[in-house]
Amino acid sequence: MTLPWHLYLMAAIYILAGLNHFRVPKIYTRMIPPSFPNPKALNILSGLAEFLLGIALCIPAVSTYAAWGIIVLLVAVFPANVFMYTNDRAGMGLPKWVRLVRLPLQILLILWAYLYT
Repeated sequence: MTLPWHLYLMAAIYILAGLNHFRVPKIYTRMIPPSFPNPKALNILSGLAEFLLGIALCIPAVSTYAAWGIIVLLVAVFPANVFMYTNDRAGMGLPKWVRLVRLPLQILLILWAYLYT
């Protein structure tokens, strides 16, 4: 079974994003709300999940499961996006309006992943 090109695009985005968690971890640990335990471990777990799920999207036998995993991951990291919006230090220097636009973007990413379930 051949997978559509846009699924490979999605996979590449998640693979690169996952690797970025290890390249510049400080950006991601800063986004994790202080009420969450062990930001370093959560960054590693979420980066590893993005990377592995991105690879799994490219494997036809498991791509449907990977798409569901992406949806779960996007829901799980949503509190970090809310914290990033409400906390200037976590906002990576982005204007508040850009951080606000990121919130509904999560819904679009979930819908995109849902196309492959």
